Amino acid sequence: MSGRELTLLTEGRVELLGRIPRGSNATLLAQVSCGDEAAWAVYKPEAGERPLYDFEPGLYRRERAAYLLSEYLEWGIVPPTVIRAEAPLGIGSLQWFVAGDQHEHYFTLYADSPETHRILLQIALFDCVTNNTDRKSGHVLRGDDGRVWGIDHGLCFSAGFKLRTVIWDFAGEPIPGALLEDITPLAEAVPPAVAGLLDDAEVTALKRRVRRLLQEGVLPVDPTGMRYPWPLV
Repeated sequence: MSGRELTLLTEGRVELLGRIPRGSNATLLAQVSCGDEAAWAVYKPEAGERPLYDFEPGLYRRERAAYLLSEYLEWGIVPPTVIRAEAPLGIGSLQWFVAGDQHEHYFTLYADSPETHRILLQIALFDCVTNNTDRKSGHVLRGDDGRVWGIDHGLCFSAGFKLRTVIWDFAGEPIPGALLEDITPLAEAVPPAVAGLLDDAEVTALKRRVRRLLQEGVLPVDPTGMRYPWPLV
């Protein structure tokens, strides 16, 4: 994606179109417009967050942090995501809307599209790095252009180990060397733009997770069979 998307998200006028159903927090479809250009975006205001015992309010910061980390790694997993303070319901994240077949998700892509396995493994590794607590199958999308994306990262970056994901098909597989090289710098330093959205304990834990991935060289295995989110899709 180009800078056009970030310009629209950052500077465009935000108009609410409706609520996206099935989310536990308020997830709203919005139109962003700037001059003659307009596009859809997903708006998640802090005011619409359901209180959680294990995450502080402000999940929008984690949405933004996941995008910035994906960009730092040059993986392009997370759609462009910004923080907007002057949005209709107050501060929250604004993410580029991925248009695609809504019947496709992780389970269908893994089963029916072997050519996606490389990017699906990469998303699995990204979830290990970010400690994703909520990787449902429906949080993996294929856009109209064929590109595969990961969305919904509000429950990431916890200092305590909370990995819950549907992507266990690659468990125990070696992590490709190129991906290990990509994450290696994170073992010592987290990009300031990402670290600034997390607390010190979360930054330290991210580095510790990366060091363990580098040491083991394989994607983790869940011996309990219980590290799944609910619902699965």
